[in-house]
Amino acid sequence: MAIAKAERLMSLALCLLGARRPLTKAELRGSIEAYILAGGEAAGGGAAGDDAFNRMFERDKDDLRELGLIIDTVEGLDGEIGYLARRDSNRLPPITLDVEEAAALGLAAKVWQQARLAGAASGALQKLRAAGMPLAEDPVGAGALETRIPVHEAAFEPLMLAARDRRVVVFDYRKANAARPEQRQVEPWALECWRGHWYLAGYDRDRGAERVFRLSRITGRVRSRALAFTAPVPDHVTVRSTVEAWAGETATGTARIKVRAGHGYPLRARATATRELGDGWDELEIPYGHGLDAWLVEFGPDVIVLEPAELRSDVIDRLRAVAKG
Repeated sequence: MAIAKAERLMSLALCLLGARRPLTKAELRGSIEAYILAGGEAAGGGAAGDDAFNRMFERDKDDLRELGLIIDTVEGLDGEIGYLARRDSNRLPPITLDVEEAAALGLAAKVWQQARLAGAASGALQKLRAAGMPLAEDPVGAGALETRIPVHEAAFEPLMLAARDRRVVVFDYRKANAARPEQRQVEPWALECWRGHWYLAGYDRDRGAERVFRLSRITGRVRSRALAFTAPVPDHVTVRSTVEAWAGETATGTARIKVRAGHGYPLRARATATRELGDGWDELEIPYGHGLDAWLVEFGPDVIVLEPAELRSDVIDRLRAVAKG
């Protein structure tokens, strides 16, 4: 029966770390059960078994090196090649973290729910514990609530990785007032969550300017391109302030709107004044800024703009564009 790769890699790593001298392929093959089985199962052994073992061993050795294990290749006096993972070469350097820093790292590692991110976070915690960091498994007691960052958009992970690796991305994006999505080519800078929605800030190469994109409006697959960034990445990317400005949080005046009774609670939370109209509608006064029309459209027939006139016109234009689509 085949042995899981993780177990095979662990066995090889322990052999290389525990040896006092370089071990030859033959010695490793005779010491690790997975190699014995692989060689014996391939065409009953012989040359086919040797080839199977050699391919498996080379892949495993490369995988361990990719994971960070330093494996030395040593040629003996008889010309035979041996392998050794010296403990002094594979020891973590001293890590100095105070209690608050260690707690913050432990909490951050528990935040992510995506499979790939969860694996990376778990691996980082294991390295910290191996270095002697006192990271509690449950610092606030069993059964307590844990911090979570919910991410439902499929675009999140590829965008996060692209922003980390500085890779250009291409995706189809549907604006609030557009009937069909448009392709965008973006140099991703940062992701941030605001009011329950995730946003990407970056440089839009087609428009030659900084833009913010709401992930829930990205349709289809996010594709990365092996292209260099053409715009400098800011030292501090202010995703939230940019989104606030585009969503009307940076107010330049006051708007009067009618909201159907029992609807529009996010609008009611921002209202500076509310008056019951008595016909199943309420009148609200809310801060008016750039992008408010796009937000109001999301409430559909439950909102009617009274003034200013330009806001009412913008909302009507957006609704007509959606209806045509």
